[in-house]
Amino acid sequence: MITWRAAWTIARRDLSARFRGLRLLLVCLFLGVGALSAIGTLTGAIGKELSSRGRAILGGDIEVSVWQRSASPQEQAAFAKAGKLSGGYRMQAMARVGDMASPVELKAIDQAWPLVGHLILKDGRKTGAPPEGEAWIAQGAADRLGIGVGQNLTIGSVTLKVGGIIADEPDRLSEGFALGPVVLVGSDVPARAGLTAPGAMYRAKYRIALPRGSDPDAIAKSLKEQFPSSGFETRTRERAAPGAERFVARMGDFLILVGLAALVIAGIGIGGGVSSYLEARRGSIATLKVLGATSGDIARIYLLQIAAAAVVGSALGLAAGVLVTPLLAKALGNLLPVAAGFTLDGWALARAAAFGLLVALVFAAPPLLAARRFPAMALFRARVAPLASNWRDAALPVGLGITGIVALSLIGTRQPEMVAGFLAGAAAILGLLGALGWAIRTLSARLPRPQRPLLRIALSNLHRPGAQTGALVTALGFGLAAFVLLAAIQTSLDANIQARVPQRAPDYFVLDVPRDRVGDFVRTVEAQAPGAQARTVPAMRGAILAYGPEDRMIRVSTLKSIPENAWPLRGERGLTYSEDIPEGNVVTEGEWWPTGYAGEPLVSIDERLAEALDLKLGDQLTIGLLGVERTARISSFRRIDWDSLGFNYVLVFSPNAIRDAPHNFAATIDLPQDSQRGPMLRTLVRDYPTSSVIEVGGVLTQARDLLRQVSAAVLSAASVAVLAGIAVLLGAIAAARAARLYDNVILRVLGASRRQLLLLQVAEYALLSLVLAGVALALGTGTAWLVVVKLFEFDWLPNWPVVLATLGLGLALVIAFAMAASLPLLRAKPAQALREL
Repeated sequence: MITWRAAWTIARRDLSARFRGLRLLLVCLFLGVGALSAIGTLTGAIGKELSSRGRAILGGDIEVSVWQRSASPQEQAAFAKAGKLSGGYRMQAMARVGDMASPVELKAIDQAWPLVGHLILKDGRKTGAPPEGEAWIAQGAADRLGIGVGQNLTIGSVTLKVGGIIADEPDRLSEGFALGPVVLVGSDVPARAGLTAPGAMYRAKYRIALPRGSDPDAIAKSLKEQFPSSGFETRTRERAAPGAERFVARMGDFLILVGLAALVIAGIGIGGGVSSYLEARRGSIATLKVLGATSGDIARIYLLQIAAAAVVGSALGLAAGVLVTPLLAKALGNLLPVAAGFTLDGWALARAAAFGLLVALVFAAPPLLAARRFPAMALFRARVAPLASNWRDAALPVGLGITGIVALSLIGTRQPEMVAGFLAGAAAILGLLGALGWAIRTLSARLPRPQRPLLRIALSNLHRPGAQTGALVTALGFGLAAFVLLAAIQTSLDANIQARVPQRAPDYFVLDVPRDRVGDFVRTVEAQAPGAQARTVPAMRGAILAYGPEDRMIRVSTLKSIPENAWPLRGERGLTYSEDIPEGNVVTEGEWWPTGYAGEPLVSIDERLAEALDLKLGDQLTIGLLGVERTARISSFRRIDWDSLGFNYVLVFSPNAIRDAPHNFAATIDLPQDSQRGPMLRTLVRDYPTSSVIEVGGVLTQARDLLRQVSAAVLSAASVAVLAGIAVLLGAIAAARAARLYDNVILRVLGASRRQLLLLQVAEYALLSLVLAGVALALGTGTAWLVVVKLFEFDWLPNWPVVLATLGLGLALVIAFAMAASLPLLRAKPAQALREL
């Protein structure tokens, strides 16, 4: 056997500098490795940013929050004992300048804020809480109110001077979604403005900076155990932005699956590309064997060529992934914490390269080992006597490659079951398409021969010796399924945006309507806009502390994890009471309490929550309301119309259960069409200065924009699989074209016209495409359903006409590619082609 150095010398001389014949392998690896490297680098950078900046994002090591009250002196003493303490309030409020009014997120902070980092103003100052009588405001608030530094604004009953415009707020990400731009004020402002009166809807937040070496999780758990009825919601620096972390984790898993899908599809192209390349080198391989080269020599020479192409393709993919990451970071900069500029993640890049090389090994090994197995004369006769395939030689490298792919896929994933399921599904789909290719060849050989010559030859091409039917079925199946996948995901996400963000909603939400002025409020609305409808409900906040049968209730604090679909157990939720069944609700089990009920406290629960917690009628539920535990018996389950943008409460109590607690009311206002909004808004802001009036149109716009950003990210990622599918389609058609050169030349010699040859190609691909259309539809929609429903937990709402039209477009592209690939065959000169065979 020749040495590796000698094998490389021969391989280098035979290998074109432009990798002619191996470009499909290059393109497929470029797409797959590039996608995985960009995905891994971006998600790794975001994860590191969340981890390293967790303390700065949270504004401390621990955050403790509670609704509708301040922490008691005993609770604050426990916080201060743990570390340095900073406290304040968060609430919705109305900021006014003359006749202009805008909802804002009022953030009241003490002099210790921020415990970590600095607030940076537009003029370059690094500061903390504003001086007495001043406020720091976001640029959005300045724009909405038309004011600048030095001018005054009114919040509630307090007038403040704008002391600066906020450029960077250190703990902005941890605050979450807001219904208006932020305004920072001193911690005493809400009380002076009348915004923290008993029953007002606000949240008190306390940040704690711990001594070095302290365990924030242990201390947070200790605080909740010390005050079990407090209704505390706690976060630590490790989970400073749980919403962002969940989104990054879920999107990261999806993107990894997209990258793997692209690589699996690309692997098919790699196998086809290597087979086509070795077929083109068949004469050279036979010549080398005649000259004395052993099977080992042949394997070394062409292994080095293919490895060189694989390394170059993977390296280009890695470079592309690194280069595109700053663009992705810029696009996501407003949503997620990710540093600008280039980011190098060694593990992500090594993992992407390993994936690419392992996939190349799995799909390239069978044709490569087949080339070394056959003697020279068999290779010379392969055009008319195709070589038999034998997978036994490739069992070891293919098995090692698959084992490596599975191991790499499962290492570090948060959802190993999902990844394992994807890999099993991919293997099953490959097996299904392989079996389908065999079935098509077998069936076409047994069908009656059509009378028309072109159809007869097209049918024969599906099962003749050397037919590429198996490779074409796999490539066309995956390629067409990728088109269906993209269309089903896009239309389903668009439909979810339309369904989850209602087109018709109240014109205004009003928070903190004083309990003793509800009647005045309704009369004010009716006077300002005759025909307007104002609906008011009591509004409180509380946390579910325990649930279940009376003698064995389950404490939420003892749960190791929250049951699936039991999201109301996380922190405090909206509470209300009502004499009547709320509008848009239907009692599905049990009975509603009668008017004027004065017996045992009762509660009606959303049927989805009841199902998630396995609750039964007669069970009990304990809540923490303003630091006091209250228990009620479950009297009914309700179906809630969550698609309506109105008041939807998971828990609705009988009035005697919680009416005695301090609270205000919330309201919705529906205006008649063509009503003027300005006078209504100005009147409400003037007459109810402690209430927050929120125009719903802006909220809906924000929600739609956020969902569209998620949709765009998902579709952009899924497009990588479509590009890989198109590359594989082109490669498979190109490989089949090379195999058909001999057949076309013989047909030309026998008198076939170019038009007949072109129609022959179209007929063959049309037959295959029509057979595979149903398979692609099932594969594409099935995968899209898993992504939309199981991964992102949206409803399955595809637009079937669009999906079918996209599948039709894919079929048309296949025919167009086949016709384009046939043109060089039609121009081939028979004499020259026969000399080269």
